[in-house]
Amino acid sequence: MPTENEKPAGRLIDVVLDDDTIGRATPDVEHERAVAIFDLIEENSFQPSGDEGGPYKLIIGLVESRLVFRIRREDDEEVITHLLSLTPFKRTIKDYFMVCESYYEAIRTSSPSQIEAIDMGRRGLHNEGSETLQARLSGKIDMDFDTARRLFTLVCVLHWRG
Repeated sequence: MPTENEKPAGRLIDVVLDDDTIGRATPDVEHERAVAIFDLIEENSFQPSGDEGGPYKLIIGLVESRLVFRIRREDDEEVITHLLSLTPFKRTIKDYFMVCESYYEAIRTSSPSQIEAIDMGRRGLHNEGSETLQARLSGKIDMDFDTARRLFTLVCVLHWRG
């Protein structure tokens, strides 16, 4: 059991976006990607199922309509690669962005109760996407719900055009 100052081995210490398959984006999008990665690395519980090593590095890429999760150990030893279809996420991500737009518009023009209602819908969609991510990776990558939320945020940011 790790002490309070030690972090558990089953965690991410680095997340890199594969420039060859994801590419660069506008400065605003790059900033949002960096924030999502920082939040994910700052606090997470992440371990390939059945693996006792760690901590891990995650390289995320895109191939056709699939996310590529290349997982390595701290010393860059390859652990495993998982391909994850984005098809089950498309509707949730699309709806999430629509609600986010409504939320940012509401901040400027709506009452606090209207803003809160839209924010609840936004959080609900985010939770739905996080649950889908966690379910799709079940048996492949063990993570807690908060890590799934942070990883889903990053998946969303990969789709954001700014």
